[in-house]
Amino acid sequence: MSIKEILSAAPVVPVIVIDNLEDAVPLATALFNGGLKALEVTLRTPVAAQAVKDIKAALPDAYVGTGTVVDKATFNASVEAGADFMVSPGVNDELLELAKSSSIPFLPGAATPSEVMKLASHGFEFLKFFPAEAAGGAPMLKSIGGPIPQVKFCPTGGISLATAPKYLALDNVVCVGGTWMLDKALIANKDWQAIEALAKQASEVK
Repeated sequence: MSIKEILSAAPVVPVIVIDNLEDAVPLATALFNGGLKALEVTLRTPVAAQAVKDIKAALPDAYVGTGTVVDKATFNASVEAGADFMVSPGVNDELLELAKSSSIPFLPGAATPSEVMKLASHGFEFLKFFPAEAAGGAPMLKSIGGPIPQVKFCPTGGISLATAPKYLALDNVVCVGGTWMLDKALIANKDWQAIEALAKQASEVK
């Protein structure tokens, strides 16, 4: 599978933080059943890597990836967990070398034209634009698309249900990353039906 296939599976990739391992599978199932087929589990909590394994076992048809891949340790943890893809908020030379040595699709982050050009020179056609809203939002991405139209993006960071359509309308945006369907109160109350309804709403964004 390619990063293009994964990012094209739905208009929104939920960016998931798992605090309690017991929530991982029901939460991911609600998101998947709502139509969000690619799930990014951030490696920000002690249970994240195990959550990826559990979700992959429970949802073999989902694309289950890791986020917050920032160094060799988190890269190796992603490989060990069996991640279908990896997402980084930025990039450094160590990550570039690791990505080249692995067959797992890698989505590095960029926020400036120079970073986009550097990653394009390394053969990356798909990038995470992060932090999207803080880095100039849809106007910035539209501007980057002028001189560098061959690179496509998954903007993430501060995007909401209301602002997602303006990103998705751009030629160089494949999907967006978001957290608005991951309401903390709903997760705390284990209201998976409500999460699924929010996921369905997100899956229909245009």
